[in-house]
Amino acid sequence: MSGLSKTYTLTTTDALLITDVQYDFLPGGALPVPNGDQVIPVLNEYARHFSRSGAHVLASRDWHPANHMSFKAQGGPWPPHCVQDTHGAMFHGDLRLPKGTLVVSKATDPSKEAYSAFDGTGLAEELHKLGVERFFVGGLATDYCVLNTVLDSVKLGFATVVLMDAVRGINVKPGDVSRAVAAMVKAGAEQVVTENFPEPEDTLPLEAAEADALEEKPAARVADKKKARLRPKDSRRKVAAER
Repeated sequence: MSGLSKTYTLTTTDALLITDVQYDFLPGGALPVPNGDQVIPVLNEYARHFSRSGAHVLASRDWHPANHMSFKAQGGPWPPHCVQDTHGAMFHGDLRLPKGTLVVSKATDPSKEAYSAFDGTGLAEELHKLGVERFFVGGLATDYCVLNTVLDSVKLGFATVVLMDAVRGINVKPGDVSRAVAAMVKAGAEQVVTENFPEPEDTLPLEAAEADALEEKPAARVADKKKARLRPKDSRRKVAAER
């Protein structure tokens, strides 16, 4: 399905997932996605828009143990990348994640590949707790982690939307990205770009929106915005085992 002619108004039942914008997947990293850095300013704009609209922002990351089965030394296809607590595994410094962003760490089991942000992370349960009905996905890489996350999201019953101006792919085999997009659309995901989102009519100042994101329940965020500035700042909450 294409949503390129639609207008999307965001609410507290919407969530944005920023997928794997980590140093190792960007130019100069161990497993760079061609032009992967081009998604950063676009994702920053999406994150700003979602936060100001009272929607949820999440960020996934590969968080591999050093002996992960996907690495060539263990017989896998990839060079070592995004190893836990290394620079390559960190989110890029130019990525602007709102305070309160939920961090989803995947592929933490050394014996199991996990391209999807839903695989073994508890993400689906977290989204249900937050009351999320519509799930927007952007980031890296289109033909691996974005693809598998989107397909799982559709299977789990979320209305699923791919941010086409905020994804880039590896294209190990020519045509991989095109095939990935076709598979996501065939499964029922919609495609959008930034122009499909009008500015919220009743936007909060950005600093207030970020403070609100620290609140545990989204409904309480909306009902209690005036108290946001009084709340102490804390670190980003993390899904499932990350807490």
